[in-house]
Amino acid sequence: MNWSDLESTQPRLAAVARARLIDPGVVLVATIRGDGSPRLSPVEPFLLDGELWLSMLWGSLKARDLGRDPRLLVHSIVTSRDGRDGELKVRGRALPEGDPTLQRRYADAVSAALGWSPEVGRFHLFRVDIEDVTFLRYDDATGDQFLVRWPAGVETVRRGTGATTLGPPEPHQDLLLDR
Repeated sequence: MNWSDLESTQPRLAAVARARLIDPGVVLVATIRGDGSPRLSPVEPFLLDGELWLSMLWGSLKARDLGRDPRLLVHSIVTSRDGRDGELKVRGRALPEGDPTLQRRYADAVSAALGWSPEVGRFHLFRVDIEDVTFLRYDDATGDQFLVRWPAGVETVRRGTGATTLGPPEPHQDLLLDR
């Protein structure tokens, strides 16, 4: 699945995803190191042609990780303790893009939008093949936890039952449109 699939099938979730992942200008990307342990790194996300793109410094360890194992988790930056803004997670695979023509289009678009100019052939470019989008947020006042997962089509609330406990998942309808 690509970003435009998310926008066309679930526009409300896509709007939240854009606000939490793209608008801040930086995400955290989890990759799998050679020894199997996780690596967490900041990356600038970018949307082009309905795809989510991640570029990385030439020869960076996170790019090497993805060359060995393309599985990744893209996670929004969490900026407060109370959880009201929520956290957005995209699970998928990083597909390397080495085509110089596409890298040039990407570099030109990034230069126009972000003001820095990647040098074609001197950065790693990955298109994210999206497998799962998860949005999780908390209501600090009630302790409730809200969860949305796509394409599983799951949307639930777990009611806060104590300072550190939640009740069972209950159906909830807020962001997902009927399929």
